[in-house]
Amino acid sequence: MTIKEVAAMFGLTPETIRYYEKNGVIPPITRDKNGYRVFTKKDLNWIFLAKSLRNAGLSIESIVEFAALSQETGEKRLAQKDILQTQLNELDEKLAEMQRTRDLLEYKIDTYDDHLAKFDRQEVTEDQIEELWKIKHFKKQTIKN
Repeated sequence: MTIKEVAAMFGLTPETIRYYEKNGVIPPITRDKNGYRVFTKKDLNWIFLAKSLRNAGLSIESIVEFAALSQETGEKRLAQKDILQTQLNELDEKLAEMQRTRDLLEYKIDTYDDHLAKFDRQEVTEDQIEELWKIKHFKKQTIKN
């Protein structure tokens, strides 16, 4: 595979792959006698992993550290797992916050017409409006017939 093919495969540019290799985001890729990169499954895995870790919010510096640790042996290499665990924890927190925000948006959409109608009929004053920040869980409104 050429660098252009690999880049297209992962939705990256050839420049990004070159940058990743030059800066240690991925381990060095072996070259043929003409200097062209020869991508192995291992290289493809590293590119996929680097892209995935970036998408998960890991900094380039952290990915470089992760790649460098892959060259270590013994206890030092276990630090890779710590990097992954830390990022997983952060991602879980972000996902939970996004879910809470999604629930709020869904709640506001589901109750929008009813809330607006109550204000229009002056059934609710500014002092009586709900305190969204105090609602722990936004439940779907059931439609009453």
